[in-house]
Amino acid sequence: MSRQLSAALFLTLFVVAAHASESASGKFTANASCEAYSSFAKRSNPGDAHVVAGTAYTVREINKVDYDWLRVEVPGAEPQLRWVQRSCGTPALAEHPAKAPSGGGDSCSIPNQQDSYVLAITWQPGFCEHVQYKGKKPECDAMNSGALAAKTLSLHGLWPNKKECGTHYGSCDGPQFALTKETIDQISPWMPNFYFERTFGAYEWNKHGKCQALPPDAYFIRAVSAVRVVNDSEVGKIVLGSAGKSFRVGDFFDRLKARYGEQVAARVTLVCTDRKYLQEIRVALPLDFSTERELPQLVGSGGQAAPREIGCDDEVYVEAAGKH
Repeated sequence: MSRQLSAALFLTLFVVAAHASESASGKFTANASCEAYSSFAKRSNPGDAHVVAGTAYTVREINKVDYDWLRVEVPGAEPQLRWVQRSCGTPALAEHPAKAPSGGGDSCSIPNQQDSYVLAITWQPGFCEHVQYKGKKPECDAMNSGALAAKTLSLHGLWPNKKECGTHYGSCDGPQFALTKETIDQISPWMPNFYFERTFGAYEWNKHGKCQALPPDAYFIRAVSAVRVVNDSEVGKIVLGSAGKSFRVGDFFDRLKARYGEQVAARVTLVCTDRKYLQEIRVALPLDFSTERELPQLVGSGGQAAPREIGCDDEVYVEAAGKH
């Protein structure tokens, strides 16, 4: 093929791709700190803009009907409109076909319709060091001062999923958030925000917990039990053993495969901020997951395979706790 013909074909494909996007409206709530690109095809990011975990952004565009990228308004960025991967958070789009399958948009907020779960586990030092929490995370202040140690992985959330809703399943009606002191004492070492306040726990319950049948106490205890399994597994050994050091993504998954096999490794996702700092580990779980034994029993034999990484380069640095 001639150079001129190749260039013409590339230009044609570029123009088609450029016009494949469509307007959209709604909100996108980031679940992690991810790069916000002016062009996701070129991975260009003027000013090194990122979306912030827990922040909702106004959606202006999606790249296709069954979209995997959203164009959102990122305040302070220049240009302000930026492309973010759908897997980085939870979209809630108005009257979009991907949001409302045959049952309609309301079907994605009906409780007890889940067919699987995602267990989101935070590496707290990586979150505290690299995400702009703006004084709203007292556990981070305690960790940075040395008053709180990072001896384990931490619970971010246990998220019920419904396949036909994609990432839209959530915010169901359900009982109000309330935990006994006994439950708080039991989960605080694994969700250290509970040492200081209940704000984040209430947020996770209202967004995710209400979509399943367990009451708040049982839900959080079950979630923490699942985190303990992961913490005691090869995943926890790699992360805790790498504090203050780096590991390669390929080596991480090679160790999981060697210990547990491909099926277990395929249910684990690494989430990074700034493309190199470990922030989170996500584990895809089946509907009937068990917390009684080890990681293979937790992930079970079913469920959807997960992406290997979100926002990570080949080498991942695991922050140690405290100022350094």
